[in-house]
Amino acid sequence: MKFLECPALDRLNDFFGNLNLGERTIKGCLEAYSCKHAGTDKKLSISLETEILDYLGKSSDTDSSSPDQTLLTRTSRRTLVYLVLTLYHMYPDYDFSAVKAHQFFTEESWDSFKQIFDSYMFEASKDWAETVGGGSLQDALFKALDEVVTLVDCEIYGYVPDSEADPLVERGAIWSFNFLFYNRKLKRVVTFQFSCFSNLIADGLLVDEIHNEYEEEIFADMDI
Repeated sequence: MKFLECPALDRLNDFFGNLNLGERTIKGCLEAYSCKHAGTDKKLSISLETEILDYLGKSSDTDSSSPDQTLLTRTSRRTLVYLVLTLYHMYPDYDFSAVKAHQFFTEESWDSFKQIFDSYMFEASKDWAETVGGGSLQDALFKALDEVVTLVDCEIYGYVPDSEADPLVERGAIWSFNFLFYNRKLKRVVTFQFSCFSNLIADGLLVDEIHNEYEEEIFADMDI
């Protein structure tokens, strides 16, 4: 895996760098990686696939209907390996488990991603229109992603870990999302992380209370 410099993502990263919206601050980052092996990637890939096969061998003896049976195909295992390799390159000091990471990946459609983005980034989109303009924030994101990974050929994965030890769970975040856009033809992945932090924490308000209030606001308007 190799980090790719992509000018198409720079304008969005500048905008998402530290977006203060009054009571809340949104931080986001888009990064592109090539799936071609570099450095210790080949050795790590073999280790990850061995871990997956060992796990499947053990689980098949106890529960043949396990969801992990989706990893029986070589293509699905290779996809998981690429996704986990991407996480390793984003967080080189963290030891990811392929089997554990698989439990936290969910395959998404562009429509499901769009619904999440529209709902949670509503305030950010308003700020973009007021300060940047030249089209909507979502259109700018679509255009940048399409230029780098060709969305029509992409598989979209959400990564939502539930462990406080996981580096993708940002401490103090009201909400946080991680998406990976994988194009197997181009052998390229774009990651998109965006999180929301309260600027009222210093005033003694609890994160859980703010989180619950914000969730109520969001889901009141979402079509679920």
